[in-house]
Amino acid sequence: MNLIEGLQDLMSHVPEFVQPLIVALAAAVPFVEGELASVLGIWAGVNPFVAFLAAVAGNFLSVFVVVVFGARIREAIVRRRATRRELVAAGAGAGAGIESAHSEEAKPESKGRQRFRRFLVRFGVPGASLLGPLALPTQFTSAMLVAAGVSKGWILLWQAVAIILWTGFTTAVTVGVLALLFG
Repeated sequence: MNLIEGLQDLMSHVPEFVQPLIVALAAAVPFVEGELASVLGIWAGVNPFVAFLAAVAGNFLSVFVVVVFGARIREAIVRRRATRRELVAAGAGAGAGIESAHSEEAKPESKGRQRFRRFLVRFGVPGASLLGPLALPTQFTSAMLVAAGVSKGWILLWQAVAIILWTGFTTAVTVGVLALLFG
């Protein structure tokens, strides 16, 4: 039995209304994402349009969670660092906080983060979102954009566009290939 027949057999044991949920759950997994989840869903016998919608929804939902919680974490870290700087500045005159000031020295940025910042400056959020899936999962790209201080709304907008375009592309290619092979 080949892979496609195996997936179809496996999916045939699942109620029809649950099948899109399986595709959506698969799409929430980094490196699987909407692109591969829609392909797997189609191979398993799910209607291509339903597989596309479920994959987009699952992938976007995972990105939404990363962006919302990532932004909260970033805000807390920024607030904590600002409070520390204020305490260090207030206590520095009395000789207190010298150890704290030493620990606040700027750490050199990693090569990967430097590369990402150059990429972000060169292509902006739209470019990072649209081209990012060629190198990294959308969840990772979203987390890096949040860490860089990009607004949540802007990240979610462009990640949604990227997810729809890439998932639509792979869905269309899959439907075309299957039509050529089995049509």
